[in-house]
Order: sequence, then C-alpha cells, then structure tokens
Amino acid sequence: MSAEKIISDFKKKNFKPYYWLEGEEPFFIDEIMNYAEHKILSESEASFNLSVFYGKDANWADVMNACKRYPMFAERQVVLLKEAQQMKDTDLEKLDAYFENPLTSTVLVVSYKDKKIDARKKIVKTIKAKGELFTTKKMYDNQLPEWVRGMVVQHGLDINPKSVAMIVDNIGNDLSRIKNEVEKLAVNLGNRKTITEDDIENYIGVSKEYNVFELQDAIGKKNLPKALKIIQYFEKNPKAGPIQLVLPSLYSFFSKAYTIFSATSSNEKEIATQIGINPYFIKDYMAAVKNYQYEGIEKILMLLHHYNLKSVGINNNSTTTTDADLMKEFVVKIMA
Repeated sequence: MSAEKIISDFKKKNFKPYYWLEGEEPFFIDEIMNYAEHKILSESEASFNLSVFYGKDANWADVMNACKRYPMFAERQVVLLKEAQQMKDTDLEKLDAYFENPLTSTVLVVSYKDKKIDARKKIVKTIKAKGELFTTKKMYDNQLPEWVRGMVVQHGLDINPKSVAMIVDNIGNDLSRIKNEVEKLAVNLGNRKTITEDDIENYIGVSKEYNVFELQDAIGKKNLPKALKIIQYFEKNPKAGPIQLVLPSLYSFFSKAYTIFSATSSNEKEIATQIGINPYFIKDYMAAVKNYQYEGIEKILMLLHHYNLKSVGINNNSTTTTDADLMKEFVVKIMA
C-alpha cells in the first residue's frame, strides 16, 4: 500500500477503521495526515467531528474515548494522533483494545515517525488484521530522479533529464522541498508544459552553468578550467554547492562509471540499464571512462573518500583550508 493508494482510497470514501503510519520518510506520512485532517471532512463537518492529539501531550484514554464517540451531523468522524512515537510504548499498547473492536464510523490515523513499532507486539498483528500498517523508507538517491519526474507529471507537465538532475543534485533527499519547488514551477510556467534548465535557474535559483551537475560534467571531461571556475562560483555562493553535497554526488557518478568496466554489453543503452542510469546521460559516463581509464577512476574514488574525511576535519592538518581549497586541490590531483 502506497501513500498515493491510501489517499486515493480516501478520495473514494473507501476507509479502513484506522491507519498506522510509521517509518523513516516523514514526507509520505505527512501527506496522508494532511489529507486526513483537511480533506476527509467538509469544513462544517470538521468543526464537530475532527479530533487532533499530539503524542507528547496525549493521554491514551482521551484518544480512545474520542475514537469511541459517534459522529455528529456527519457520516463519520476523524481522529488524528500525531507524533505518536513520543508516547510511552505501554500507553500505545493500551489502544490495542480499541484496535480489536473499532467503530466503523471513526477514521483513526496515527503517525509514528522515524521508527517502527516492534513487529512482535500484539498491537501490530491487530493493526495488520483490521486496519492498515503503512511503513515508509528513506528514498534512495537513485530513486529520486524518477520520483521527481512523477511529481512533475502529476502536475500535467514534462521535464528533461538534465533539469531533473539539477533539481536532485541541488535539493537532495528533501521530498517536501522538491514538492514545493515543483509546485512553484507549475505556477510560474503559465501556458507552457515543459520545465527547462532556465526555469530551474529562474524559479528555484540553481544556476544552469554553475551547479553540481556541471562540475561533474567538467571533471568527467577533464576540463580543469571549467571545473575550477565552477568551484570558484561555489566559493562565492556557498549554498550553491556545499562540499557535503558535491562529494557524494561525485562519488555516485564515478562509482557508476567504475561499474562500466564489468558491464556485460558494449551497447550504450544496455550499459545504462545495467548501471542504473538514464540513457540520456550514458555518454557522460563513457567519456569519464575513456578519459580516466580503470586506474584513474579507482584513484578518484579513493581520493573522494580521502577528501570527504578531510572536509569533516579528519586527517586535515590545516585549520585554514576552506571547502573550496579542498575541492580545488582534489580536481587538480585527479586531472594531473
């Protein structure tokens, strides 16, 4: 069961008596919670039939009593227990009596963020049998491009792979911010239906010339002047390319390039599939392989590890070395 499916069921008024939302990715939990709070009931119905509790202050008996009430002037009532992970486990387990025998006229939604309830507990078996247990996981970096594209498509828009890469490389795994930025783009496009690099620059503030993607491209093509120019831009605009964002992105690029040496095909599209990238970018990876060869890319991966440690103060004997200095030193070493 996905967040989209749960919300789709809500829209169809197909409800289970309760939903337990848990796990490491708060975005999907918040999406379901937000819909349950603002969309299941009309404004007039919500004034009588919406109860919201917060785990830090909630008493389990008050939550249970709210769930046992019958709706007023409406077909159902909604009870939300937010941040339930802040309640004592023993108090949460006391809700098991309600989970065993819930009211069909109540929709209870519980958010239990950043962790999962012990699967061996009786309450879990009850939830799975009579309600919905929804567990989220942090989205892997290689899943982000497809997720961004899906978010764009939901708005009836299209986007090219490079623009997707600019968003992902700049924002990272912050799904809430990605959603907000896509919504901002949708509003500002007017009658146009395709998001371009210019739009990313104008409305999200990511330079189409000086960004992590372009630095990666410059290094892959052994274009030292361009790489240094981009790093100098990052030095003047720290938010554009923090080293904590740049190094993992470069590591991801070169580790995938490294796997090309063990590819079982010489066809570029098949190689792209094998290493898990969009075929649109395969020529960038092939250029890096050609320019650095096996030993060169192996050296880059070791240096990336070394400079990642230096960026957090490990094995860094100079207290005055800036992030930009480290990046310049790194690119000079790999292109020397």
